[in-house]
Amino acid sequence: MPFKALWVTETETGTFERTIIDRLIDDLPSGELVIRVHYSSLNYKDALSATGNKGITRKYPHTPGIDAAGVVEICRNEQFAVGDEVVVTGNDLGMNTCGGYGQFIRVPASWVVKKPENLSLKDCMTIGTAGFTAACALYKMELMKMTPAMGPIVVTGATGGVGSMAVSILTKAGYEVIAVSGKSNAMEYLQHLGATRVEDRSFVTDFTSKALLKPKWAGAIDTVGGDTLVTLLKACQPEGCVVSTGLVSSPKLDATVYPFILNGVNLLGIGSAETPMAVRLIVWEKLNTDWNIKDKLPAIAKEVTLEELNATYIDSILQGKIMGRIVVNLNNL
Repeated sequence: MPFKALWVTETETGTFERTIIDRLIDDLPSGELVIRVHYSSLNYKDALSATGNKGITRKYPHTPGIDAAGVVEICRNEQFAVGDEVVVTGNDLGMNTCGGYGQFIRVPASWVVKKPENLSLKDCMTIGTAGFTAACALYKMELMKMTPAMGPIVVTGATGGVGSMAVSILTKAGYEVIAVSGKSNAMEYLQHLGATRVEDRSFVTDFTSKALLKPKWAGAIDTVGGDTLVTLLKACQPEGCVVSTGLVSSPKLDATVYPFILNGVNLLGIGSAETPMAVRLIVWEKLNTDWNIKDKLPAIAKEVTLEELNATYIDSILQGKIMGRIVVNLNNL
């Protein structure tokens, strides 16, 4: 049976072209589950794959999309059944395995989570890898004994996917949130998500030679990296937690060890794609219950078609023009 998919091809001159084509289920890679994709979402990594970044996707032609939510159509695993509503985020989906920008995917059962009962398929894709990453960040912070009573948490890149979700999840969990954004029109949006304060990027920028600064926050979820991450470490209070989730500014960390050996600051990392299934299930259950932000998701999500994704939004996210999350509707193409 043919289905629609975004198809990225490499030309003889080394450029990359995106088209929407008809594919066949038989052409998909091996796996125990065939899933009809109802919704996917747009992440920065998807845009890199869709524009030919071979650090993300080694071989083309390819269908990107690291997130997918849909219904099991063919099942060869006893843990699932035809008709189950399921979610796939991360692993190799959309990187070197044809991903969620097609109406069908075929994947190993070990990549798949049953849809949380209090969330719809669209909700799960509004959350997607971005929200899952933010939730993993808070989960790891709380394993290190972080509590709301310790003080405010800074979220950088707060209007982006991970940032928007982090502001919402932290607020739901009872934390005071300081949202940092370079977008001048972001205040109303971030306050709606729950931010107590909204600050410009200069709030987390320090170019002095000081190894430590006066403590200003209990912790941070950082999507930026570079000098911003260094500043977050310098001004974190003793025994606080700073979580690195991205590198929008830079992958380099030009820091001293003083925040760690004098203040006991914890620098934590999130590699959400390879999250073990046991942790994956815990985090999704948190998002289903204690950290359920369903009431905030409509403000975060913009729903688009596969055609709109291809024509506009893949390029827009690379240009830093996206606020919140782009959810791709693959029904009725």
